[in-house]
Amino acid sequence: MARRVRRRRRTRRAGELPLLVVVALCIALVLKTFLVQAFFIPSGSMEQTIRIGDRVLVDKLTPWFGSKVERGDVVVFEDPGGWLQGEAARPARDPAGIKQIKEALTFIGLLPSADEQDLIKRVIGVGGDTVKCCDDRGRVTVNGAPLDEPYVSPGNAPSEIRFEVRVPAGRLFVMGDHRANSADSRFHLDEAFEGTIDEEEVVGEAVVIAWPFDHWRRLEQPATFLNVPDQARRGRRRGPGGRRGGTAFA
Repeated sequence: MARRVRRRRRTRRAGELPLLVVVALCIALVLKTFLVQAFFIPSGSMEQTIRIGDRVLVDKLTPWFGSKVERGDVVVFEDPGGWLQGEAARPARDPAGIKQIKEALTFIGLLPSADEQDLIKRVIGVGGDTVKCCDDRGRVTVNGAPLDEPYVSPGNAPSEIRFEVRVPAGRLFVMGDHRANSADSRFHLDEAFEGTIDEEEVVGEAVVIAWPFDHWRRLEQPATFLNVPDQARRGRRRGPGGRRGGTAFA
């Protein structure tokens, strides 16, 4: 009798295992789709803040509550069109077997994808702002307030490109922290909307460098942006969207 009871318990546990696996996969998919997702950084346009090979966690939840992107935020966004050309090389192909395992882990959000077409930059100006370079000390200004930018890669000027852009409503002016190695808004000034990106193209805000552990850190809004005077900001709320995550090309 005792052996039969133990056998039934083992059979019941074995039968429950597939259900537990399915539940775990569903939870992982929900987290990936609506809450947080890992992105891989393959290029150096955000150095030294974010280095090549870092994995960042992106908050995809707050847009559901109408949260606006703010100056100083580091955001992952869809390629507005042609920005990815020359930004980063494609990773080498994985051998058969390894490729399928990685694809499965990527699908459920346990690995960042290497195939998606996203970029990562810092927001310098939001809708209504006037972003200009440079003042008499070579600093970028927003609404006339100069930015103190300790996050800019050592040895880089705030910008070698002169510009003055009035950011349209519902759009963002973005720049990489490695200013000498970032094809950001400054390189698209002659295009529609003067190099700004649509807020609707933002996937989410990068909040943490999660890997490698020795480079773990929170990505917080730099204090210099708190001194920027506000302008009237008229824009659309970013609603939830079904976005696949992946590689954030810096």
